[in-house]
This record gives sequence, structure tokens and C-alpha cells, in this order.
Amino acid sequence: MRTEKQEETQGHLLKELCGSDDRLYAVLSHYLYETPWAAISRKELDVLIKEAEEGGKFRSALDKAIFEGAQEPAERERYIEVIRNLVSKSIRATEQEIGRLEKEGLAERAASLAKGIEAQRFISERAGDVLGVASRFYDEKLLEQEEDESRMARKEERLRVEREEKRIGEQEEARREARRRNRRKMGRRERREAKRRDRQEDLAAAGKKAAREEARKEAEREEDRIAESEKARRDTRREARSED
Repeated sequence: MRTEKQEETQGHLLKELCGSDDRLYAVLSHYLYETPWAAISRKELDVLIKEAEEGGKFRSALDKAIFEGAQEPAERERYIEVIRNLVSKSIRATEQEIGRLEKEGLAERAASLAKGIEAQRFISERAGDVLGVASRFYDEKLLEQEEDESRMARKEERLRVEREEKRIGEQEEARREARRRNRRKMGRRERREAKRRDRQEDLAAAGKKAAREEARKEAEREEDRIAESEKARRDTRREARSED
């Protein structure tokens, strides 16, 4: 299920892509997905078409055909025919279901399905425009997915570094405490020598910690640079859409 925020984001992008074509926007707002990699079946299109023909439910196959057609502009005409064929079969199956519902006195459900037929006919008639908008919409969504995955990977790396720094700090504190306990058992001369060695170890540990801290700060600076670069690319894409 799409969240309210996702629907708002999707609607804004779709509105840009559909321009003044309100009907195209209204239909595609129900046929395009904010997260296509999660919403659209990973099965092969041929498999989905076969399942649809056997079960009478064509939505998954139609979604897949639109998504694939959007990613394959060189095969646009072939996918237009696939979409129109699926819509034709879906309408026939839906009309049969409407007839059954009306016989059973379920007029409201029948009317709801009839509205779906109107949208599918529109998709068939405007299949080229549907794929044109879907192509740009899904290109943007897939780019956003790549950016999200990259940010998540960087976040996981930061958390790993933080956990490692905590582990090192705990180990160093445990070693210092062990050295303090050992010094209490030593004679004066041994204790002086042990303190000298301990200071050397502490200096070495402090140097390593400073190097890790600088590496962490550089990673944060790189994160800022990446975030700025991603924002610049998003702004560039948005400007390009507005100029079309």
C-alpha cells in the first residue's frame, strides 16, 4: 500500500510529466508505482500472461508490460501491441464478471468494475503516451532507488565504523585497567618502567584514534559532497522535465 507521502511525491512527478493532460494523469496515478521494484511481479511477462489467461486476472501482466515497455524504447511498438492485447482480454473477462454480478444483484460491484473498463480502454487507446510517461517516471524512480540504496549502504558503513570504534575503545580501557592492576603488584622500579611503557602505548593508541577520527570526518565530508551531487542531478532532471 502506498503511503500518503509516496502518493504526494508520485502525484507531483506525474503532474509534471502529464502536463495539462488531466485524463492521462488520472489514469496513470492508478497504474504507475512509486516503488516498481517492489510492486511489480518479478516473473517473466510470458508467465504472467499465461497465468492471466488461465485465471482471468490481467492486472499483474499489464503492470509488467507497461514497466518493461517503459524500459525498452526500441521495442515500443511491440509492447504497445502487448498492452492492447492484454487490455482486450482483460475487458472481455471483466465484462463476463460484470454480467455475473448483475445476475446476482450486486450492482454496485458491477458498476465499480465498469469504471475500471473505462480506464483500460483509455490505456489501450493512448498506449504510446502511457509508455512515454511511464518511461520517464520509472527512470526517475529507479534512479531514486539507486540513490536510496547508496545512502543506505553508506549509513550501514557509518554504523559499522561506530561499532568498531566503540569496541576498540572498550578494549583499550580494559587494557589500561589491567595495566593499573598489574602495576599495583610491582615494586617501585618496575612500576616506573611499566608506567613509561604504558605512556608509550597510550600515545600510540591516541595516534591511532586521531587517525580514525580524521577518517570519520573525511567520510562525513564525502557524504556531504555526494548528497550535494545527488541534489544537483535531481534538480537538473527536474529542470529538463520542465523544459519539455
